Amino acid sequence: MKKSLLVAMAMAMGVTTSALAANPFSDVPQGHWAYDAVAQLTNSGVVDGYGVTFGGDKLMTRYEMAQIVAKAMAKGANCDKLAAEFADELDSLGVKVAKLEKRMDNVKITGNIRFSYRDTGGNYINPVNREKRSTGHGFRYNRLRSRFWVNGQINDNWQYTGMLEQNRYMTDATKSYDDIKLMRAWLNGRIGGVKVEAGRCYFLQMSMIDGEGDGFKASYNFNGLNLMGWVLRNPAVLHHGSNIAKNGVKDDPCEDGDRLYMVKAEKSFGKLDTYLAYWKSDCQVGTEIWDVCLAYPVAKNLRLTGEYFHGKGDLIEAGKSDSNGYEIKLQYGQAKAAVPGSWSVHTVYSNRPFSTLMSQSTFAGYAVEPLTTNGAEVSGEGDGFKGWEVGANYTLAKNMVAGLKYFDYETRKDSGGHARTLWGEVTISF
Repeated sequence: MKKSLLVAMAMAMGVTTSALAANPFSDVPQGHWAYDAVAQLTNSGVVDGYGVTFGGDKLMTRYEMAQIVAKAMAKGANCDKLAAEFADELDSLGVKVAKLEKRMDNVKITGNIRFSYRDTGGNYINPVNREKRSTGHGFRYNRLRSRFWVNGQINDNWQYTGMLEQNRYMTDATKSYDDIKLMRAWLNGRIGGVKVEAGRCYFLQMSMIDGEGDGFKASYNFNGLNLMGWVLRNPAVLHHGSNIAKNGVKDDPCEDGDRLYMVKAEKSFGKLDTYLAYWKSDCQVGTEIWDVCLAYPVAKNLRLTGEYFHGKGDLIEAGKSDSNGYEIKLQYGQAKAAVPGSWSVHTVYSNRPFSTLMSQSTFAGYAVEPLTTNGAEVSGEGDGFKGWEVGANYTLAKNMVAGLKYFDYETRKDSGGHARTLWGEVTISF
């Protein structure tokens, strides 16, 4: 019997280091590490040995181990984990194991709690009614967000994941949501060599999109070339601040049936990481975007990333928006949740015409004056944003990470707005 199994069984039977009756086996003398455990199991009638020897160095079959587990269960021992492991063999012995015991390791729950503070000021433009405020603070809140992930193993190839979320805005009672909502629910697995996610998934590429959507992801790795495709539907995610629909008509830019498509190819060449992506949206004024990214460690712990965007669509053809944008990011270090004291600092500069925007994870949208309408005409006022972001992260203790960021964005054309945002957070994972 393996040492780990013997100890687990003895613990289930409540063995202690107190003196026990002598065991009858010549190959387990007093003073042997297994003496107390073997004596307890033998005197309880759980193990028999081989005559005058215990035979602890012999290999056991799963069926033989199941017999020992069955005897221990009959003696009232708590053998839930062992019963789950040998459930099929116990069934063949006529020992009933509850379904919950058999599947106790199939479901896992994890989560995190994030406390954040946000203060947006400057020439702020209200994203709801587009009202421009020349002075004062546009938006300020303290927010407590709780998330819980439930992972269920279906079989060797497929898994289910659901995410529950609850938010409380402590400085604004009108924005407190006590209800816990199922924000994400999807299946992930493999079909042949293709990795698949399907359902209410999380779609994230920081420079382009950040949010949930109904759809699927697929990826395939071919000799180091990773090919990826997305299809998603969710107007709340696709909408990125414009009050223009197709053909320059003022209306809700996204309808329920509109979708976003993305195909992407990733490849590393030594230390250089690259990707090329193509994005197409049904609803954002005929938007198509080409996205090229290069990332390279220019020094130890120092990483430089450059991203270029080329937009195509009706607004560009009408001369209402520029077609080319870019972002440059420099980051030193990395704050790892598992490594207390680890840290990082970063800075980002962005110049993004409206035609290169989707719904990225940034506060730049609060500086963007939309491409407004005058009857059926599109004025081109604002045309996206440009500006800086600086930030730092620090791991306070294991699974406790603090972050602080400052954003300073303005519209690319003089008629637009200007927004400065301070963002702080502490995230606790479990």
